[in-house]
Amino acid sequence: MKLKSISPLRIFPDNWYDNCLFKNFYHNSDFPLNVDIGSGKGRFIFGRSKNYPNENFLGIERQLGRINKSSKKCEMNQRKNVKFLRIEGLYAVKYLIPKNYISNYYLFFPDPWPKERHYQNRLFNELFVRSIHKTLTINGCFHIKTDHQNYFKDIYNTLSMNRKFGKIKSLSLKENEKTDFERLFYNKKIYSCSFTKLVD
Repeated sequence: MKLKSISPLRIFPDNWYDNCLFKNFYHNSDFPLNVDIGSGKGRFIFGRSKNYPNENFLGIERQLGRINKSSKKCEMNQRKNVKFLRIEGLYAVKYLIPKNYISNYYLFFPDPWPKERHYQNRLFNELFVRSIHKTLTINGCFHIKTDHQNYFKDIYNTLSMNRKFGKIKSLSLKENEKTDFERLFYNKKIYSCSFTKLVD
């Protein structure tokens, strides 16, 4: 049985229980680090990393098939500013990412778990918000997109009422940065918002 080689764009921290200095894995560790939570098949991170070559990008995704597809595409196109981490988003933000470390978080089309009895499975909750805030740099940004109106209202209201965040203009994406989901459901209403970290 032939074993598949592991992409050099994959990150494997030495310690999965404590902060990891992710910037040290990049060709230029001085670049700002941006995190795509739930990077999926990687269309956003592939396009964004091309448009912003002087920034680093970390795709966090738990599904191995998606990680393999994304990393292979970026590797073939010599994206030195992209890495991938296979893990649950909340765990990564809460335990692995250092304080005041991330310039931008992107959370696009998270699973809405639409049935009320499943709400506890949603990624977006108070613990997640606290972890995002802790790990963002001052003036760092949190960008959200979803097609689920009720989930969006919960997200928007939670961040709006948090005095440590300030609302800013929603992120506008170029065509090559739009996710497969957004392109597939182009005729659906997409809700988006962006917030910036004001204070520690």
